[in-house]
Amino acid sequence: MEYKITLRAARINANLNQAEVAAELGVSTESVANWERGKVPLKATTLVRLCHLYGVPIDNILLP
Repeated sequence: MEYKITLRAARINANLNQAEVAAELGVSTESVANWERGKVPLKATTLVRLCHLYGVPIDNILLP
């Protein structure tokens, strides 16, 4: 059985903080925080980049 984790958990498991993710993707830390809270829709291309950065298959991400 595959497990599902949140974007926040995936980021923490990858030992990254929001500022590091924001810098890698060229966005603000507020954007990263909003994605994690589900306040702003996440583009599919951004989700793919996040999964690659976190080392997590896209099927394992639980979106809010």
